[in-house]
Amino acid sequence: MLTSTNRLIDDALNYTNISKELAHRIKVPNATYSINFGVRLNDKLHTFNGWRCVHSDHMEPVKGGIRFDIDSNLEEVEGLAALMTYKNAIIEVPYGGSKGALKINPNDWSEDELEKITRRFAQELIERDMINPARNVPAPDMGTSSREMAWIADEYKRMHPADINSLACVTGKPVGKGGISGREEATGRGVQFIIREFFRNKEDFKLANFKGGLKGKKIAIQGFGNVGFHIAKFLQEEDDCIIEAILEFNGAIRNNNGINVSEAHDFFRQNNTFHGFSGGEFINDGNSLLKEKFDILIPAAKENVINIENASEIKSNLIVEAANGPVTYEADKILNKNGIIIIPDIMANAGGVAVSYFEWVRNLRHIRFGRLEKRRNLNQIQTLIHSIEAMTGKSMPEEFKQVLNDGINEIDLIRSGLDDMMIEAYQKVKIIQKESNIGDLRTAAFKAALEKIAVSYETIGL
Repeated sequence: MLTSTNRLIDDALNYTNISKELAHRIKVPNATYSINFGVRLNDKLHTFNGWRCVHSDHMEPVKGGIRFDIDSNLEEVEGLAALMTYKNAIIEVPYGGSKGALKINPNDWSEDELEKITRRFAQELIERDMINPARNVPAPDMGTSSREMAWIADEYKRMHPADINSLACVTGKPVGKGGISGREEATGRGVQFIIREFFRNKEDFKLANFKGGLKGKKIAIQGFGNVGFHIAKFLQEEDDCIIEAILEFNGAIRNNNGINVSEAHDFFRQNNTFHGFSGGEFINDGNSLLKEKFDILIPAAKENVINIENASEIKSNLIVEAANGPVTYEADKILNKNGIIIIPDIMANAGGVAVSYFEWVRNLRHIRFGRLEKRRNLNQIQTLIHSIEAMTGKSMPEEFKQVLNDGINEIDLIRSGLDDMMIEAYQKVKIIQKESNIGDLRTAAFKAALEKIAVSYETIGL
């Protein structure tokens, strides 16, 4: 993955004035820590292998998730850390890029065993400042969730009991343990927001041969974990899209009239397969649907699912990369040549790190967003309602009053901030694409990120 990312970077560098020396400094990971550690479980000593890569500390702390995946390896971690560097720069959060992984299948272990393994891994990382509110802040990734982040935060607090900002050592925690509303849905919500912005730009959706708006568009989701589920749910329930196909590792379902996303989600959670689900046709070879015609194809699982072997057969108008690196370098060139528009991962799936940023800031502030101003705003709204009623001599309808009197909650502020960050990132990349006459969004996005990072390095004398 790192090789593929660096080839994409090289393409973007052709549109910049960044020197070869600085470009090399930006591309090369700063440091990668490899760890082998032991955990005694059921009177047997098990050894586990993990990594934490700091790709770039041009800003600190560095930010990036920790995944638990038996297929993880050093190159993958370094490639994902690089993507985090560029992703953070695109949405302008004050972070460098990092990533971590533990080579493990979480399903092979009980919850108690997994907690012991996670805490031991955390201890090794914490001792080396690879987890620290001011230096390196992980988050959930594939195979991890708010549960693992709570264990890591607790372990950090045990090892640093006097650190008043200890909760900020990780993001993606449970809401009751320092987390923030909207974090679990954040990546999926961010994908929804950036798709909406794409359809607000007539020039863009005409290039994808679309007519009309987002409503009624037929969508295929590859990967139905946390990210894929939320994307499908939001697009179906809030934008009236038709979720025509959902692809998983062990089969897919398709329904030309649309799949009920919530029912499919419940069924898959209970059975770990779509086989037997009555709401659509089951297809054994789920990946075969990647080649079918949809309006929007959203890969939301692992990297390299669209590659040189299947890229020429992709027929969907628009690809939105909800996963990290789902399209290889070679496939990207084929898709661009065939006129398929791609919203790249460093833009599309940045919602997770955006809301992680909000959580981190909230932990450092020690007060929830909106706490100070909520009652003041409510009093102003009630005064406005009374003024309108006095001037018109009529009562405002109760349903309108209720909406206004409910006020703004923290989740409203989080979604508003996320929407703004995704819109701003998209528009910034579009301006660069137009000004530099770049043929695709990915190259323009990397150019935007590279120039942002280069400025940071120059300010520290590099």
